[in-house]
Amino acid sequence: MAELTLDVARKILDAALAKAVEKKLKPLVITVLDVRGCVKVTAAQDGTSLMRAEIAHGKAYGALAMGMGSRALFQRAQEQAYFVDAANTLAQGRLVPVPGGVLIQDGATLLGAVGVSGDTSDNDEICAIAGIDAAGLKANPG
Repeated sequence: MAELTLDVARKILDAALAKAVEKKLKPLVITVLDVRGCVKVTAAQDGTSLMRAEIAHGKAYGALAMGMGSRALFQRAQEQAYFVDAANTLAQGRLVPVPGGVLIQDGATLLGAVGVSGDTSDNDEICAIAGIDAAGLKANPG
């Protein structure tokens, strides 16, 4: 697969939402970005809070921008807070360095990223990984 198609992005979205329902999580927003950082698909479950879409996008965008899943970005923020703060300043505040932003890969080829927000960061990440796995792709949470 050379690029992330809308069909594949929808499979990721649907499987991530199904995992959230299965686990009885709080309402989520899920955003799938292609490798260029463009939104392929985004959806908000009923009852999400106001900033969830921006946070989901920031998790996916941060993963793409920094070339690492947001769990690794979270770890780096703890170890090198000044660096991540500077990178976020350069990105005009669009990085959200907490788990829930997962890179989508086909083998070694980067296709995009998924960002999930609404429950705990760990649960958000579980849903992103479930979506990517269901599409037959490799999840890289960091």
